[in-house]
Amino acid sequence: MDRSFLQTLGIDQTNRGAFDGRWRATTGELLTVRSPIDGEAIAQVQLADATDYAAVSAAAQAACQRWRTLPAPKRGEFVRRLGNRLREQADALARLVTLETGKILREGRGEVQECIDIADFAVGQSRQLHGLTIASERQDHHMRETWHPLGTVGVITAFNFPIAVWAWNALLALVCGDACVWKPSLKTPLSAIVMTKLAAAVLGEEWAPLVGLCIGPDRSVGTALLDDPSVPLVSATGSTRMGRIVGPRVAQRFGRSLLELGGNNAIVVMPDADLDLAVRAIVFGAVGTAGQRCTSTRRLLVHEQVVDELVARLRQAYGQCRIGDPFAAETLVGPLIDEASAQAFDHAVQTAVAQGGRIVAGGKRAAVPAALRGGAYVEPTLVRCDDCLPIVKEETFAPILYVMTIKDLDEAIRRNNDVPQGLSSAIFTRDVRAAERFLSAGGSDCGIANVNIGTSGAEIGGAFGGEKETGGGRESGSDCWKAYMRRQTSTVNYGDQLPLAQGIEFGH
Repeated sequence: MDRSFLQTLGIDQTNRGAFDGRWRATTGELLTVRSPIDGEAIAQVQLADATDYAAVSAAAQAACQRWRTLPAPKRGEFVRRLGNRLREQADALARLVTLETGKILREGRGEVQECIDIADFAVGQSRQLHGLTIASERQDHHMRETWHPLGTVGVITAFNFPIAVWAWNALLALVCGDACVWKPSLKTPLSAIVMTKLAAAVLGEEWAPLVGLCIGPDRSVGTALLDDPSVPLVSATGSTRMGRIVGPRVAQRFGRSLLELGGNNAIVVMPDADLDLAVRAIVFGAVGTAGQRCTSTRRLLVHEQVVDELVARLRQAYGQCRIGDPFAAETLVGPLIDEASAQAFDHAVQTAVAQGGRIVAGGKRAAVPAALRGGAYVEPTLVRCDDCLPIVKEETFAPILYVMTIKDLDEAIRRNNDVPQGLSSAIFTRDVRAAERFLSAGGSDCGIANVNIGTSGAEIGGAFGGEKETGGGRESGSDCWKAYMRRQTSTVNYGDQLPLAQGIEFGH
């Protein structure tokens, strides 16, 4: 496998895991980074510790004090340049994402494009950080609401989108006048190192500390970040278990948290659905990224009139999914991130069968060439259930799709909502009434609800996030820039009297 592109991205055999404007001489454990494709070592990273974190945070905070006084459109200009730098390095960066995560190269390119798109979006937002003017009840007064930089934003990212999630947060935070301190997954540290290098090169020596990086264990670096009073917002992407730790711990010091946690996403297929569209959406949603997206389709709720036909089509489509080297053009399914994930897949399949599920397709480890046997490859799996099995309510980060039969739309909505998570959902129907009911207040309880398009794959123009155990956070588009700023209400008296609010009179 050609890995010469690593040199063009500045990846050495041994890399430092902390950046505070300069790469620090860290002294933590030496982490060997292995590709999930074949288990082979890619490089090593010298991990950071709590002392390194303190230096990174202090440098980011100091730079932020100056950065926030820069006009927002000028801050946006730096982000525009970063977007252009990402365009220049798009191919090599996509290859790194594929090498480090195992997602197929087309998806790696898609992730890089998402970073470019959010850069473009953030540049536009830098000229639209608008507030409000408010009519005052007092004579010769006016009120206004304005938005100001929040400070340093902590960003914790997961392995499955090693650069896009950072970009969603960091690029908006930068135009808002904030600094960032990034704690990436230990499974994908090289992507974080490269993104930090690219961003720092664009920002230049003066502003490079704004994109702080600290790669280290949860027990030291993670704890230091969560407890840091100089970080008013922590944006964390990961499991619900992680969110139960992050949310209360940050709240204890009255900080804010933006949580993007688990998903258990359903597609509803009604009897009038376009099944050709539905099959394409279901296969991509369930199989894409080897089922390792928070928006992956995990439940399929199909009307009894079309369930047998749809399952037969899906079984055929699953049989045509090429599993193997994610760099190969014909491959649709790469490996899971590691052996622990494959064991979780095995456990979920065995549990589903024990609870009464029937395997329709897949269910086993995948046979791959000898050169790939160091990776954790599994078969995309269809499990048919007579009812909602207990395992169905759990999120397994693997390509397992549970198929259940429904009788009508009411049952579909009830089952869609009957899980602890609430991220993404979709319905396939030609009936506008059914579609609108699914999108109404009495319909899907998820943060994302789609019609005739799958659960997986979001555009940066719309706010991304979910409800319930998904955490309630929103990232990326719409007015999500407000999460990275603080709101201030001001009243100006331009008269020569001092009337009090609510007509109160005090003294003479």
